[in-house]
Amino acid sequence: MKPEAPRAVRLKDYAPSAFLIDHVNLEFVLDPTRTRVRAKTKFRANPAVQGPPAKNLIAKSGVSPHPLRLDGEGLEIEAINLDGQPLLPSDYKLDDVSLTLLAPPDKPFTLEIATVINPESNKALQGLYRSKGIYCTQCEAQGFRRITYFLDRPDVLAKYTVRIEADLAEAATLLSNGNPQERGTIDRGKRHYAVWKDPHPKPSYLFALVGGNLSSTASTFRTKSGRDVDLRIYVEPGKEKRCGWAMDSLKRSMRWDEQRFGREYDLDVFNIVAVSDFNMGAMENKGLNIFNDRLILASPETATDDSFEAIEAVVAHEYFHNWTGNRITCRDWFQLCLKEGLTVYRDQEFSADERSRTVQRIGDVRQLKARQFAEDAGPLAHAVRPDSYVEINNFYTATVYEKGAELVRMIQTIVGNSAFRDGLDLYFKRHDGHAATVEQFIACFEDATGADLQQFAIWYSQAGTPEIVAQLSYDAKSRTASVTLEQVLPATPGEVKKKLLHIPIRLGLVGADGRDVALRMDGVNTADQSVVHLKRRQQTFKFKDVEKRPVLSVLRGFSAPVNLTINHSEAELAFLMRHDSDLYNRWHAAQDYALRVLVKAVKAVRAGAKPEKPVALIEALGAALADDQLEPAYRAQFMMLPTEADIARHIGRDIDPAAIHTAHAAVRKFQSLQLGTQLSETYERMTMRQAYSPESGQAGQRALRNVAMRLLAHRKRAEDIARAEAQFYNAKNATDEIAAFAALVATSGAVRKKALDTYFERWKDDHLMIEAWFTMQAMTTGTTTLSTVEKLMKHELFSLKNPNKARNLIGGFAGNPVNFNRPDGKGYDFVAAQVLAIDAFNPQVASRILTSFRSWRSLEAGRRKLAKAALMSIAKQKNLSRDVHEIVVKTLE
Repeated sequence: MKPEAPRAVRLKDYAPSAFLIDHVNLEFVLDPTRTRVRAKTKFRANPAVQGPPAKNLIAKSGVSPHPLRLDGEGLEIEAINLDGQPLLPSDYKLDDVSLTLLAPPDKPFTLEIATVINPESNKALQGLYRSKGIYCTQCEAQGFRRITYFLDRPDVLAKYTVRIEADLAEAATLLSNGNPQERGTIDRGKRHYAVWKDPHPKPSYLFALVGGNLSSTASTFRTKSGRDVDLRIYVEPGKEKRCGWAMDSLKRSMRWDEQRFGREYDLDVFNIVAVSDFNMGAMENKGLNIFNDRLILASPETATDDSFEAIEAVVAHEYFHNWTGNRITCRDWFQLCLKEGLTVYRDQEFSADERSRTVQRIGDVRQLKARQFAEDAGPLAHAVRPDSYVEINNFYTATVYEKGAELVRMIQTIVGNSAFRDGLDLYFKRHDGHAATVEQFIACFEDATGADLQQFAIWYSQAGTPEIVAQLSYDAKSRTASVTLEQVLPATPGEVKKKLLHIPIRLGLVGADGRDVALRMDGVNTADQSVVHLKRRQQTFKFKDVEKRPVLSVLRGFSAPVNLTINHSEAELAFLMRHDSDLYNRWHAAQDYALRVLVKAVKAVRAGAKPEKPVALIEALGAALADDQLEPAYRAQFMMLPTEADIARHIGRDIDPAAIHTAHAAVRKFQSLQLGTQLSETYERMTMRQAYSPESGQAGQRALRNVAMRLLAHRKRAEDIARAEAQFYNAKNATDEIAAFAALVATSGAVRKKALDTYFERWKDDHLMIEAWFTMQAMTTGTTTLSTVEKLMKHELFSLKNPNKARNLIGGFAGNPVNFNRPDGKGYDFVAAQVLAIDAFNPQVASRILTSFRSWRSLEAGRRKLAKAALMSIAKQKNLSRDVHEIVVKTLE
C-alpha cells in the first residue's frame, strides 16, 4: 500500500505576493543552543495584486483586504511588534509552518519579530546551524524560514542590513552578505559585533551568515571599470595554504565573465567560506559564497586533477550566479533552471575556454547521459521546468542543471553565437534586479534576433529524452545525398502523448578521402549549412554536388540532448573513429561501436557462452591511442569503454547487472591484452619529470598515463600489479596516488590489504583524502563488499551525519552496480535502511541517496521484486520527510 502523498505545489497556482518588502534589518546574537534573531521588516502592499478580501475578513478602514502569511518552522517566538506596538494573540494565527497576521494595515508598516533558534541541534543543515564550532547558513531553497518568520519565496526581493553579535573567543570572524559597514567590541572586549549591508535587493534564499574562528587567504581583483575588490577565502585554521587554486580560479572567472559576457562584479568585497558539513557542493549567496570544503581545498598532495578541475568549475559557477541567479533571480522555484541551467552553461563554457573544448564537451555529455538520461528513463522523469512538486529540494536534479544547460546551448546553436550574445545582453538589461520566468528569458532572444522560439520552448515543459533516427541515402546519378531525420518521443510518467520539438542537429558528410564534403542544400544560401532544424516528425534534407557516397556524421558536438539511432556499419564507425573532423563525434563513434560490442557480449554471457573477441574495435582504439596529433586528455577519453551503467541504459529492460559486469570485464581485459605493448609504451612516454601543475596539458598526460596503468592492471599479471604498486608507494601527487590506489583496491589478498592500510595511515588526519578510502571500498565488486561497508559504518572516522561521508560510503555503495544489485536483495535492504536512518535528521541527503533506486523497474524479474520490497519497506514507514516521501511514492508509481 502506497502512502498518501502530501499536497503538491503547482505552477498553474502561482500568484504574486500580496505584500512586498523594501528593507529588512536582522540582528543575531549567536549562541550554540539559543541564538536570538530580531527581524525588523518594512512591508508594503503589492500594487500588482488586487482582488476580493480574504474569506471571513470583514472590510475595515485602514486594514488590508489580504492577510499576511509568513513562513516559519521550528521557531520560538519571544515578541511580535507592529509599528512599535505589541500584537495580541488574537491579532495573528500561528501553526507549525506559518505565522499569519489576520488584519495587517493597508499602508506601509514595520513588523518586528524576535525569535530563538538552536543551531547546535540543527542536523538537517538548513537554515542556521552550528558544526565544528562554526555557525553557518544554508537558505536555498526554503531554509530562511528556519531563522525567522518571513516571506520566504524567491519573487520577494529586499535590501538587507545585518548585525551579528558573538563571543569573541567563540567566533572571531563574523560575515554576512554585501559590504562591511561597522565593527566593534562590547562587554569589555569579551564580545564583538559586525554590521553588513547589501545594497542589492535579493530574495531570502540568498541570505548568508557565518561566524567562527577561521583563517583566511586574501587577494584583490581590479574590475574593468577600475574598482578594486577585496577577495577572501575563509577556512579552518591551518588550511589556508590549500586555497591558492580556488583564489586563482575566482580571479580568472571574474575576468572571463567581463570579457565573454560583459558582466562586472558589483560589491566591494567577495568572500568565500569553506566548511566540512554542508549538504550541497556550494551556494552562491550574494557576496558570501559558502562551499563544501572539498571544492575549495587543494594541493598537489591532497587533490587530484579531477578535484582541481572541479574546484575551478564550481568556483566559477557560484561566481557566475552573481548575475544569473542573484542580480536576476527566478520568479518561483519552477523557474529554477533559469538560474541553474543557464549558470551551468556558463561554467561549462568557462572550463572549455580554460582547458580543452572537446574534452570538456565529452565530460559534460558523459555526465548528462549517466545522470540525466537515466533520470528521464525512470519514474523520476520531469520537465526542465516541472509543473508541480511536493518538496523543492528534490528538484535540484540533473534535468534542471545539466539538461537545462543543454537547452541554453541549443538556443545558441539556433540563433548563432553573435545573436545569442545580443539576446543575453537584452536579458541582463531588461530583467536586472527582478525575478524572471522562462518565458521572459526566451522572449529576449526572440526580440533581439527575430527568431521564432515558440516550438523550441516546449523543451522546457516536456519530460523525456527524444530519440533521433538518422538515415543517409545517396543518388549517384544526381550526386545528391539525402539525410532523413525522425524524432521519436517516448512516453514518460504522466506524459504519454508528446508534442513535436524543434531540435537543432549539427551534421557533416565525410568523403571517402576522410575530408568533409561541402554542404549545399537547394534553396539555402547561408554560408554555414551544417545545422538543420528538425521541427516535424520526419524531415529529409538534400545536399547537392556530392560526388561519391559519404559517411554521415550527425549530432556533431552533441548539438541536442537526444539519443541517436543511426544505421552505420561497424566499418563506417571505424572510419569515423579515424577521420571525423568533429572530434566529439569521432569519440562518439568509438562509444557507439563499443556499445554494440558490449551488448553482444552481455547476450553471450546470459546465454552461458564466452564473449567474442572484438578485434576490429580494439584495433581502431589502438589507432587512436597511437595518434600523437590528438591531445593526451582526448586519447584518455577515447580509451575508456562505456560504463556498466551506459550498457544498462542502452539495453533498457530485463537488465542483469552481474552479466553486464562479466561482459564488461571480459572486453576490457581483451583490450588490455591486445594493446598491452602499446599501453606500456604510452605509460612510459607520459611519465613526467617536471614539478606538478594542475594545468590542462599536464593533467591530460597524467590522465592518459593512468588510463594505461589501470587497463594494464586488468591483465592481473605480476608486472602490472608491480607497476601499480610502484606508482602508489612513490607517487608525488594525489592524482597518481589515488589512480594507483584504485587499481590496487580492485585486487585481492595481501596486495589490497597493504594498500588500504598504507593509505589510511598516510591520510587518516585529512578528512578529504580519507573520503577516497571509504569510497574505494564501497565501490569494489567482491562478494564481501557489503560486510566491509557495514563494518566501515562503525569506523571512528565515519559519521552518518556528515553529508560527505554518507555520500562517499552509502552513496558509493548505492552506485556500485554489482553489490547494490546483489541477487539476494541485501544491497537494496541495506541502502533502504540507511535512507530511513538519515531521513530522521537530514531528509535532503536521504532523498538523494534514495534516487539510486530510480531504475529498479528495468531490472530482471528477480532483482525487480527485491528492489520493490525494499522501496515498500521505506514507503510503509510513518513520519517520513516530505523529501523522502515524494521520491519513494514517485519511484513506486
